[in-house]
Amino acid sequence: MKKITVMALLVAVMGLCTPAFAGGTEGHPGKVSGKSVGAAAVSLLIWPGLGQLILDNPVEKNATHAILGLTGVFRFWSCYDAFVDRRGGVWHNRI
Repeated sequence: MKKITVMALLVAVMGLCTPAFAGGTEGHPGKVSGKSVGAAAVSLLIWPGLGQLILDNPVEKNATHAILGLTGVFRFWSCYDAFVDRRGGVWHNRI
């Protein structure tokens, strides 16, 4: 039972990383800076939309991250998105 639980957790964590390496997205990774590290912490710990707001992203992207932040899992993606200060995105430059 323990092995099955560990394997399921490993597959779930690997699944979270998949969108970061998917080809064909419209996003352009920026540079990691002190501001992006702070925004990533805010996205993960407080609320995803706030982290995107700190990085001066468009209102549509801020709102999308804030609404999808209700899912809980999306906080990790938003944290990565803020950490690398990624511009653009998959869903009309919102994610």
